[in-house]
Amino acid sequence: MDSLHDVPPPPISLSGLTRSELEALLVDLFGQVATLTQVVGEQREEIARLKGLKGRPIIKPSGMDKGTEPSKPVEREKRRGRGKVTPRVSVEDRVVKVAIPEGSVFKGHEPFLVQDLVISARATCYQRERWITPDGRTVLAPLPEGIGGHFGPELRRFVLMQYHQGQSTLPRLLALLRSVGVSISKRQLQRLLTEKHDDFIAEAQAVLRAGLETARFVSADDTGARHAGKNGFCTQIGNDWFTWFGTRSSKSRLNFLDLLRAGHTDYLLNDAAYGYMRNRDLSAAAIALLMAGPETRFEDQAAWLAHLDRLGFNALKVTPDPIQVASEGALWGSVQSHGFLCDGVVLSDDAGQFNVGRHALCWVHAERLVHKLNTFTDKHRAAQQRVRGQIWDFYADLKVYRDKSGKRQALALRARFDRIFRRGTGFATLDRLLARLHANKAELLMVLDRPEIPLHTNGSENDIRCYVTRRKVSAGTRSEIGRDCRDAFLGLAKTCAKLGIEVWDYLGSRLKVAGHAVIEPLDHYVRARIRYAS
Repeated sequence: MDSLHDVPPPPISLSGLTRSELEALLVDLFGQVATLTQVVGEQREEIARLKGLKGRPIIKPSGMDKGTEPSKPVEREKRRGRGKVTPRVSVEDRVVKVAIPEGSVFKGHEPFLVQDLVISARATCYQRERWITPDGRTVLAPLPEGIGGHFGPELRRFVLMQYHQGQSTLPRLLALLRSVGVSISKRQLQRLLTEKHDDFIAEAQAVLRAGLETARFVSADDTGARHAGKNGFCTQIGNDWFTWFGTRSSKSRLNFLDLLRAGHTDYLLNDAAYGYMRNRDLSAAAIALLMAGPETRFEDQAAWLAHLDRLGFNALKVTPDPIQVASEGALWGSVQSHGFLCDGVVLSDDAGQFNVGRHALCWVHAERLVHKLNTFTDKHRAAQQRVRGQIWDFYADLKVYRDKSGKRQALALRARFDRIFRRGTGFATLDRLLARLHANKAELLMVLDRPEIPLHTNGSENDIRCYVTRRKVSAGTRSEIGRDCRDAFLGLAKTCAKLGIEVWDYLGSRLKVAGHAVIEPLDHYVRARIRYAS
């Protein structure tokens, strides 16, 4: 009651009001209470932000990419029907007879198409002939093509399809197989998913090499991964025609450069390596030590680190770390020597580990920084919205430039970029952010020199979504072969989808299923598609 001492008394006596007047007053007070409740909630969130506490995140996607698409003319279209159903398998004709009264006239047949699925278990015992030749040798009749164990190719295809593309779990898949009559244990099912898949892992590696050799650009992203009871990271590399995943314990630039070698293990000192070291501010004396030695190629990491130890790099206590920069340079030299990314651009979301070679940045992530910036006054909010509008307009014009490029347009866009990101807004935090984005001018405007490069990393984020789903469904992996199989099959399934190949047909071709479609190695299609697009 003490809190009511400062509340002024009502200007009129409530007892003298009529019922209708009291109801009107009550409605007005309810409206004021609702307004004050909203204001108090906003003030509490503001106080929490000022104290450095975590408030309720209410940040919607900026929608810049979709919002800058040209508006389509509104036309009223007729509602489309389902259309004619065309089965993808051969149609079996079956005549259905009916009892009719005598004297009826036959008027042909009325077709009614029904599609169905037959799932059943079948067990076959192959009685293999065994002969003893005159010289004492035993001749045993070979098994039919595709039979590589006690589970047939159709079953193996179904298991791989359901687990990797269907994102099923092992217990659910085991229950499904047993329910249709397959006698299989959990351990046997695990072996079907992880054993004797070296050819698939090698094909995934070949796809990566084909993509890095011929692509004009690749985009990269990473996400958290759990392996062997420890937290790690899965890196995605791909473009419009291929996808590859690699899970490692680190997400450093050394790790990314190692992945870009696509399975090679060598370290190489060449012009590309020395150029990388100079760009990363390695001292001229250290580079001279490396250039003076007779050895330029090292088989693996152990040989390379031993070479640095002999040169005395371990005794150097300077910044940047000479061992790290020299190792990154030697890895980049190896990448270039194998013909990977010689003219390609790496597109990323501004994560530091992806900044190698020709590097481009995602505009959606750049604008997101402005979108997420905390504002505290109407002046700050107005400045933020004004800058966002300018960025959206600029982004829309970059889209137009990709379709119709020219030197004059490029010069105008570069000058306009400077005006947007060098202009003072009166909002100090926003001005510092714009200065930071302006420092990335070359990466953000890479599209002016290479119009074929996307303006965003949406492709990588879409690709890596299947890995995130697999992680949520099955957590992590325990063995290295399980990790490699998961990465390989997810990447191959994504690559098949981009190439227009059904995963079912692909698995049937690789597992020698009877009557399978012939699918060539996927790296052949990747090379053909990328060259055609170029």
